[in-house]
Amino acid sequence: MSSAALSLARRITSITAHLQSGMARPKVVVTRNLGAEAMRLLDRSDLDVVAWHSETQPCDKKWLYDNIPGATGILLLFSEKVDQEFLDAAGPTLKVVSTMSVGYEHIDVKALAQRGIKLGYTPDVLTEAVADITVMLALMAGRNVKETTTIVQNGQWSAYPWAPYLFCGSQLSANWLQPTRTAGFLGFGRIAQSTLARLLPFGFTRALYTGNPSSQPKPARDAEMHAKYASQGLAEFRRVDIAELARESDVVFVLAPGEPSTYHVVNEEFLRAMKKTAVLVNTSRGSLVDSEALAKACREGWISGAGVDVVEGEPHVPADHPLVKEPRCVVLPHIGSATNETRLGMGTMAINNVIAGVLGGNMPAELNMSR
Repeated sequence: MSSAALSLARRITSITAHLQSGMARPKVVVTRNLGAEAMRLLDRSDLDVVAWHSETQPCDKKWLYDNIPGATGILLLFSEKVDQEFLDAAGPTLKVVSTMSVGYEHIDVKALAQRGIKLGYTPDVLTEAVADITVMLALMAGRNVKETTTIVQNGQWSAYPWAPYLFCGSQLSANWLQPTRTAGFLGFGRIAQSTLARLLPFGFTRALYTGNPSSQPKPARDAEMHAKYASQGLAEFRRVDIAELARESDVVFVLAPGEPSTYHVVNEEFLRAMKKTAVLVNTSRGSLVDSEALAKACREGWISGAGVDVVEGEPHVPADHPLVKEPRCVVLPHIGSATNETRLGMGTMAINNVIAGVLGGNMPAELNMSR
């Protein structure tokens, strides 16, 4: 069947489903099995649920496009792209899209807004898990964990006799040489705030941040944040420009959204301005960091090391990728939210979002698309 004929067939199916929707239960399409505990929430007599069978394998596109016509709600993952073709296939019955993710780069938000379709997402629930792994990466990168564990795994430990400065890296906590430690945040949202709370016991006394280029300073919020952490030992908290952030920070945490204004905001100029003893951590989006420049910075010693949970172009990150090859860069496969507790929470929130959106209730987390 030609693409034009297929499009027409889908439109006819959508219209037919729309005409029948007044007497049928609202149809909800779920593109992944979210596990028995979460999926149990969809076992309702007032919904017609169509769900992909597998937890590990993404749904087949043909299956998806065969099933979304006439849907009132669709719950999907980052692996499904919501564009004009997708929305045309779903048809005029669609009221809500719910994504089991904080990010929504895979969704054409403008197209949803134009059609009056609500968008649910899953913020907050993964904040603590991502903050945990953010600090973990700072420790791993600073202490050369990738390089040293590789030596052990390759059976080469005996080839390295003990020496006073063997395998030495940068200490995260305050110490006699660096009694004042400065955390720099590129973006200061919920995850950054939780990361800072974890750093205070390490002796960090300064926190600097720069917001998104399009955002405006928020003096009242800054004062509130400073007051919140001052009692725990934070002596300084302020917004700075990106050059000062690079220059002054002992650890730079990249925690801003992935959008055109932040593309490669961490570039060669930024990395060259950092301290040689500093570490860079990225647990937000790979597009914020120029991978080639970061690999070069680690290789040539502009910085002490790096830890990234996200890489531009992921998951297509081969073994010969410059960051993967670099001994001073720890690369994780986007596992920031990968705890059983967090993923169950995300799945539960995504399901509650789609149920509320379909049945006319208030979604637990609806994106404000009017901004």
